[in-house]
Amino acid sequence: MNRIVTMVLKNMGMVPGAWFKLCRYAKHPDNYPEAERYAHIQYILRCAVKGGNVDLQVDGQENIPAEGGFMLYSNHQGMFDVLAIAVTCGRPIGAVLKKELYNIPFVHQIALCTKSFPMDRQDVRQSLTVIQHVTQEVKDGRSYLIFPEGTRSRKGNEMLDFHAGSFRCATKSGCPVVPIALVDSFKVLDQPGSKPVSVQVHYLKPITAQEYAGMKPAELAMLVKERIQEKLDACLKEAE
Repeated sequence: MNRIVTMVLKNMGMVPGAWFKLCRYAKHPDNYPEAERYAHIQYILRCAVKGGNVDLQVDGQENIPAEGGFMLYSNHQGMFDVLAIAVTCGRPIGAVLKKELYNIPFVHQIALCTKSFPMDRQDVRQSLTVIQHVTQEVKDGRSYLIFPEGTRSRKGNEMLDFHAGSFRCATKSGCPVVPIALVDSFKVLDQPGSKPVSVQVHYLKPITAQEYAGMKPAELAMLVKERIQEKLDACLKEAE
């Protein structure tokens, strides 16, 4: 919480104007180009990262497809994860968010600007509807981020089980799948104080539709988790 306060205080000069512009985009997103909306969001988030004394170390951005829709699947360590990915992803993306987060001020405005979807994992019918919407959006050329663990891990860099259902967006749309490995993202908001902290964001090699052809969603989920785990293990071993 102290770091969030620091992020806000160090950016007080830009907050009113940036908030007003964000709300304008959120109210009528279709009136503005997606690239324009996303550029403003990235500006706000970059200011937050700098104000919060967070050093984002990024690699693999060349693995982000240059055109067409794709799916990003990342391990989940906390609320900072979306920010870290949104700041570093070179193309506009939406996200599938827990319904509890969707209506939080600021998160809600960004969700509207990026045409993100809230998901109630306790409501099977609503979850299936979201998967169908995201699948169609990806077929139409947009891209989305999903955290297949469904909730954040409370064990630092350890992952929880992946939910296979979220991979139906990929298998039904036939789009490239880009795994993301986040390292130490949990430290940003879990650790007390606002001392400098480093977070690693690794965009891994895309898994093409040809590679996962014939796989069931559960099999694709296992493959993506294995790729992310391999990267986590390598990063943590290097840090020893």
